Amino acid sequence: MISAGEFRNGVTFEMDGKVMQVVEFQHVKPGKGAAFVRTKMKNVITGAVTETSFNPTAKFPTAYVERKKLEYSYNDGGIYYFMDMESYEMTAVNESDLGDSFKFVKENMECTILSYKGSVFAVEPPTFVELEITQTEPGVKGDTATNVTKPAIVETGAEIKVPLFINEGDRIRIDTRTGEYLERAKG
Repeated sequence: MISAGEFRNGVTFEMDGKVMQVVEFQHVKPGKGAAFVRTKMKNVITGAVTETSFNPTAKFPTAYVERKKLEYSYNDGGIYYFMDMESYEMTAVNESDLGDSFKFVKENMECTILSYKGSVFAVEPPTFVELEITQTEPGVKGDTATNVTKPAIVETGAEIKVPLFINEGDRIRIDTRTGEYLERAKG
C-alpha cells in the first residue's frame, strides 16, 4: 500500500480497478483547512491523463508494472511476436497495443514490453533507430534554404520529413518519440 503523501513522479498504483502512474504531484498546505496532494496522473492502459486531489493519508495498493526487453521477430496478421533472448519464449501482442511509434521498428530490434498482471498493454520501441531511406525525391542542386524538408519513406514503410540533401539509400537516425529526423547515420 502507498499513501498519497508518498506520491513521487513515476509511482504506479491501483485506483478504482485502474492502474495509474503519477505524472506530477504537489503537496499543498493552505492557510486554512487540511493539507492535500494535487496529482496529475495517467492511466497506463488507456493513456488518459486526469488531475485529482487526495487527502495525504489516502491509501492505494501499489501496482507493479513489469518492463521486459524482448526482440521483435515477426507479425502474422494483427498479431506481433516478440522473443525473449534468454529463454527463446515468444510473446504475442495485439496490433492495438503497439502505439504510433512502432512504425519505426523493424525485425530483430529490441523493444520494451510493458505488462500488468501478465497482460501486455504497451510496447516501447528503442528511443533512437537507424533506418534506410527507400523512397524520396532527389535534392535539387542549389536549393540551400534552411529548414526546408521533403517527405521520405524509410525501410519500415513509415513516412518522415527529412532535409533536402537526404537521398535514397542514405541511413538516418530517427527519434521514435517524436518521429523526427535527427541526423545522417555515421558509417
